[in-house]
Amino acid sequence: MLIKGYIKSRTRYFLLFLFITSIQCLQAEHFDTPVISIIIDDLGYRGTDDLNALSLPGPITYAIMPHAPNSLKISEIAKQSGNNVILHLPMEAIEKSKNKYLGPGALKIDMSENIFISTLSNNIHSIPNIIGVNNHMGSLLTNQIEQMEWLMDYLYLRKIFYVDSLTSSSTVTREIANKKNVPYLERDVFLDNYRDTEYIDSQFKLLISVAKRKGSAIAIGHPHPETIKVLKLNLQKIETFGVKLISLKDMIEDRHPNINSKLTLLK
Repeated sequence: MLIKGYIKSRTRYFLLFLFITSIQCLQAEHFDTPVISIIIDDLGYRGTDDLNALSLPGPITYAIMPHAPNSLKISEIAKQSGNNVILHLPMEAIEKSKNKYLGPGALKIDMSENIFISTLSNNIHSIPNIIGVNNHMGSLLTNQIEQMEWLMDYLYLRKIFYVDSLTSSSTVTREIANKKNVPYLERDVFLDNYRDTEYIDSQFKLLISVAKRKGSAIAIGHPHPETIKVLKLNLQKIETFGVKLISLKDMIEDRHPNINSKLTLLK
């Protein structure tokens, strides 16, 4: 009996390995080479740092805070350069001390559905050209089924995709997005949890490794001078890493080939 149990256990693990490997291979088949996408968060408040981020080579995605002093300017520059623009949507965090950094337009757990949707709508319409949304903080709110259903219902109606920054391991956004038929992506690597060029460079190399293993990978960084320096250096020689940098829009359309209509580009 022990031998039979051992064989069954080993067989299950082997079948699971084959399943995971086949999924990874399918992801990689959509492109001739592994692909990466890079999102720069928190734009709208930093002036020179924001403008330097806009000078990065290649199809970078810029996540812009709602109602920030430079949001409109950054959105227009990014759009004119052919880059994707998404809304960096403030959401309530578990750690209350962090919520002072949410800024205007934050979605909070104590909001009624009407206030929640009104705030979300105002945020989306405050920035032209957006095609997607990702969360700014949100370790509390992204764990809430009801609020995430409100969010996904609205994004579905507007044909806007969602990227989970994965600020919480308990996030329910993947489950809710799938349930509500909202195109969904999630962050694989944070580039700059520490503002140190060696650390950021090591995270960029991790991004490459994840892309080669999975077929594709998404990184999030910020307009810190250290981050922009490392990215400029590495993106200028991206082909030497054996990966291709693509836009987030290309990534979402590849991951969700059966989108029933084109993504909205809000004006």
